[in-house]
Amino acid sequence: MTPEVLFPLGWKHYLAGGLLIGLGVSALYVTTGLIGSISSFFSSTLSWVSRAPFLQQARFVSARAWRLVYAIGLVAGALACSVLLGERVPVTSIPLWQLAIGGFIAGFGARLSSGCTSGHGICGMALLQVPSILAVLIFLTTAMLTAHLVRALGGA
Repeated sequence: MTPEVLFPLGWKHYLAGGLLIGLGVSALYVTTGLIGSISSFFSSTLSWVSRAPFLQQARFVSARAWRLVYAIGLVAGALACSVLLGERVPVTSIPLWQLAIGGFIAGFGARLSSGCTSGHGICGMALLQVPSILAVLIFLTTAMLTAHLVRALGGA
């Protein structure tokens, strides 16, 4: 396969994005000792408004301020790149109900695996954490099998 088939929109923005993500999580870790991931964002943010015992755990309450700033930075960074590069915001044709189901499955998987794909894949693997390496292998295997199954069943 040629690079044009694998990357029909080009590859440079993927490289730039990967480098920026790596620099961002590295800067967070080096300057604060915090491991950047987003899977606990909703739980830590909800701890401000909900008094549910689960949400009042020290791990959520103590992390809520920096996780909120981290999430805002992710959105602001994507917006800044879009504006600076003059690219329009991507639009999807996937129905809202399918996006909701996919979000639920991804959120459930992140909770089940004690972290999201980016947290395990970027931070956990960089720290050589065996559970993260295993989680990423499971994520990738599941994604490849699912893609092949969907294609075999006539999907996109």
